[in-house]
Amino acid sequence: MAEPVMIMLDEPMAGVNPALAQSLMRHITQLAFEGLTVVFVEHAMDVVTGLSDWVVVLAQGRVIAEGPSWRVIHDEQVIDAYLGRRRAGAGP
Repeated sequence: MAEPVMIMLDEPMAGVNPALAQSLMRHITQLAFEGLTVVFVEHAMDVVTGLSDWVVVLAQGRVIAEGPSWRVIHDEQVIDAYLGRRRAGAGP
């Protein structure tokens, strides 16, 4: 890869210990700061919200939400499909 303009990662944080995950997040952030487009598939919401300018959420092969992470994580379809809801009366 000589001077790529885009890098694609598939679940870069899967099975990675927390210290290495933080290091990877810093490295990915630096790549984006340097002008690379970074596209990744990730299920860890802290990673998604910490790294992403734009999020596309798929469920059963179709896009159910798209936009800035702060908006997507509050989307009703995303909550129902991935984040879940606490039951009334359930503990913390």
